[in-house]
Amino acid sequence: MYRRSPAAAAAMALSGVRVLELAGLAPAPLCGMILADFGAQVVRIDRRQCPSPGVTPSVEPWMGRRVSKSRGHSRCPRRGVTPGFGHPFCVMERLGLGPEVLLQENPRLVYARLTGFGQSGKYAKSAGHDINYLALSGVLSKLGRKNENPYAPLNLLADFAGGGVMCAMGIVIALFERDRSGRGQVIDASMVKGVAYLSSFLWKSQHLGYWSQPRGENVLDSGAPFYETYRTSDGKFMAVGAIEPKFYNQLIKGLGLNLDELPAQLSFSDWPEMKKKFASVFAQKTQAEWCRIFDSTDACVTPVLSFDDVASHQHNKERSSFIKDEQGEISPRPAPVLSRTPAVPSCKRQPFIGEHTEEVLLEYGFTKQEIADLHSDKAIEFNNPKANL
Repeated sequence: MYRRSPAAAAAMALSGVRVLELAGLAPAPLCGMILADFGAQVVRIDRRQCPSPGVTPSVEPWMGRRVSKSRGHSRCPRRGVTPGFGHPFCVMERLGLGPEVLLQENPRLVYARLTGFGQSGKYAKSAGHDINYLALSGVLSKLGRKNENPYAPLNLLADFAGGGVMCAMGIVIALFERDRSGRGQVIDASMVKGVAYLSSFLWKSQHLGYWSQPRGENVLDSGAPFYETYRTSDGKFMAVGAIEPKFYNQLIKGLGLNLDELPAQLSFSDWPEMKKKFASVFAQKTQAEWCRIFDSTDACVTPVLSFDDVASHQHNKERSSFIKDEQGEISPRPAPVLSRTPAVPSCKRQPFIGEHTEEVLLEYGFTKQEIADLHSDKAIEFNNPKANL
């Protein structure tokens, strides 16, 4: 298990919070990572048998830069139940680890249940993925270009934003409230409700006319020429977000066009032709050339950076926005940045499943004989990578 220095651990916002994460797919590991990056001690119990030493079968092994792993068993998490508890799959009651049971044993427990459709409703026990949760929330109907099918932007919105981030926020809110009441509670984190809540702006801005046109023809959904991406002569892209007139004027100036010779910015009928004009102009210079033109302006024009380029961009370097682990792999630094108790992410390699099983169980009060019995019963798994060197 990765351990920070005592000074670093004590200075972090969630120092002293102990979390048990029952390993699941995309959103649950992100939730655990967020909590750990900000100081919580997170132990992940993996539910899958490791096929060979050093190989993790989990779909998201890369999300656990902070997490200790072991193979799960009902006797293990029940001993010394911790303040935080992840619940990404629906077998806990069958193991005798439902919230009613555990809250009786530890009334201060915060028990988070992170699922797609939630704990009740027609689809509560149905399988699904990000695109399904996005569809049921209503958000998917707003995503996509004109005359094309709706499309999901990877699996970022429902899985990670509506799921992992909302669940982490729920846990932190429950921990904050517990300081006043002394009592824990159960969190029903549904990805459908999470991403719907995330889209509150879409609902509350409908009367403002932002979405009065069909999908793909509005200001923010690829309809406007001044809120779009354009290909450059070297096959890269620039992102344009010049919504306000003062920014739009600088965009037109940077493109070398004459504002007096163009249609009004909000002339919807002229937008298709304006997009063609902007596209033809952007195609005449490289991305680097456009950056030199727009970087010193407020035209709201920025390069579309690839994963290969993003960490080396001057702004991101000055902000230290990305970190490199001991294996040389780059990932984003935790956000937001706290002034007194900043996150201190682990740059160690991802632990192997079972690498810290004995260490974690000893810490939770199991004796060496009890651990040996659990291993003999194949209830837990050991994996010492040093033994294979």
